[in-house]
Amino acid sequence: MNFLTLRLDTTPAEHARLCALQAAFAEVCNHLAPVARDTRCWNRVALHHLAYRSLRERFPRVGSQMVCNAIYSVSRTCRIVYQSPESPFNLARNPGAPLALIRFGEQAPVYFDRHTLNLKAGRLSMFTLDGRMKFSAALSAETEERFKHDKLLEIMLFAREHQFHLSFRFAPSPEHHDAEQDSLPAGLPSYINVVAASQPAPLRIHS
Repeated sequence: MNFLTLRLDTTPAEHARLCALQAAFAEVCNHLAPVARDTRCWNRVALHHLAYRSLRERFPRVGSQMVCNAIYSVSRTCRIVYQSPESPFNLARNPGAPLALIRFGEQAPVYFDRHTLNLKAGRLSMFTLDGRMKFSAALSAETEERFKHDKLLEIMLFAREHQFHLSFRFAPSPEHHDAEQDSLPAGLPSYINVVAASQPAPLRIHS
């Protein structure tokens, strides 16, 4: 299987820290989404060059690598909304029309990478706004080997029924897959709200 999901057993204090991280991550995404729309730039590398410096200045607590992960999240979501054939906001259906605005909800997932989350000797260490948080991870020897040798495409923190989970997506063929090129899920994610260009735009977060 290419997916692995772990439930995090958190204390109330740890749960609050993860909620704070989730809220901050969504705020970064909501600040960046209008930029991607207005410039029609959602290639991850190009968007990074366009917005990284200003995001780091505005959101210093989020950290450099988490800003990169937020850029990835916005890039990924823009491709779903503006390019997926199933999306009603697909550019090809209305060429030249104003683009809808993407808004990330409170339950939007937080994306991690090997810099912001690592696994060693059955312990998970993950970035939060208040320093690293560590959890026990009872993994089989086979699963731990996958973390060492397989290409990890995505790490996603999400909340379900008041509990946090981590989802890991591995490349089925490490030498031929890349996260930017990998297929996207069909349909729009439930954690985003897309405001059509004909509707009043939500309040934009200004510097």
